[in-house]
Amino acid sequence: MAGPSVLIAGCGDIGSRLATQVLASGWTVYGLRRTTAKLPRGVQGVTADLFDARMPDQWPDGRIDYLVYCATPSERDEAGYRAAYVQGLHHVLGWIQRSGQKPRRVVFVSSSSVYGQQGGEWVDEASPAEADGFSGRIMREAEQVALASGWPASVVRLTGIYGPGRSDLMNRVRQGYSVAVDPPLYGNRIHADDAAGLLAFLLQADARGVALDDCYLGVDDAPAPLAEVVDWMRQRLGVTRWSDENSVRRAGSKRCSNARAKALGWAPRYASYKEGYEAMLAADPI
Repeated sequence: MAGPSVLIAGCGDIGSRLATQVLASGWTVYGLRRTTAKLPRGVQGVTADLFDARMPDQWPDGRIDYLVYCATPSERDEAGYRAAYVQGLHHVLGWIQRSGQKPRRVVFVSSSSVYGQQGGEWVDEASPAEADGFSGRIMREAEQVALASGWPASVVRLTGIYGPGRSDLMNRVRQGYSVAVDPPLYGNRIHADDAAGLLAFLLQADARGVALDDCYLGVDDAPAPLAEVVDWMRQRLGVTRWSDENSVRRAGSKRCSNARAKALGWAPRYASYKEGYEAMLAADPI
């Protein structure tokens, strides 16, 4: 018997990692993106532009059991976010409907930017998601589009993703980056492999008949003050010079809980930033 099928719309870094994981379990994977040459081996490419309402010529004619929508905006402004997350999602849902396909579940990859908490408090899936910034507001709007699609749906709010090719923080620390210490600015993160692993875990759980919630937070086990992370990196990277007079004080400070996902049986491979960044440094110590 053939395994389930999944269409990954916006099959970039996280989507490709997800594809690789479920391909190993015998799933059929369709990867939708503008250029399909870089898709992992075994993924069936669907050349399409999420910003174009016209249905792709290569749209799969077989069944689609799952849709995972994990787009990335081309422009980091309000119009870019709306095009990627709201309009693009409407397009894909419309293409599925026009094809007569009936996915068992829609998974929308969202962000913890939907939360507006700034006092270091713990947040979970039931916490108010009332961000002031346009990115969080548009993400919440897109979440509602997914949840109102007419098919079962789950939203996965990923936190700060890092991993190979995502080493911005390490680069800034090498350049003398400094962050305010008091009050602590809590940050949340998840390794790219764990982000994809959570998505794969949820798909496979649903395929086994496990009842899923409509929202999950994707985060490691240990939210930490950014100053702590920076100090640890300085030691590991041998950075000895920086200026505390120019310390960055960014907005936003919260601690995201992964208790709901862990209660379902998921656990991150990299429990904290230390394990994740150590793996990155071992692979590329320069």
